[in-house]
Amino acid sequence: MTENISPKDQKPQALRSGGLLSLTIVDKSALYSSYMPYVINGGIFIPTTKDYKLGQDIFLLLQLNDSPEKIPVAGKIIWVTPSGSTSIKAKPGIGVQFSEKDNGSTQKRIEIILGGSLVSERLTRTM
Repeated sequence: MTENISPKDQKPQALRSGGLLSLTIVDKSALYSSYMPYVINGGIFIPTTKDYKLGQDIFLLLQLNDSPEKIPVAGKIIWVTPSGSTSIKAKPGIGVQFSEKDNGSTQKRIEIILGGSLVSERLTRTM
């Protein structure tokens, strides 16, 4: 079975399957806690109690700091921390790897904001 979509109606597969997320991170500390620099192309942890599957494609609208701009980013879920996890540090959520089609653009923006704090040894929500 094929899906017929006219050019004006085309959306990334993640949107057609309900994988649209919007995330606003208002300060540098919260960004540091959520960013995953060790992931190829960069990634981010998104707190959520909604069920997602590993490998699921999603589309993210990411708003950073006080910027009114929402950065559109395609990504893939690379880890899931379910509700009820027994880890003290873990909050329910998903880890999203930014798509290679992003060409590192979102990763660079985040790393510019974080600057020298990328070498900090403070705990994060990820590792």
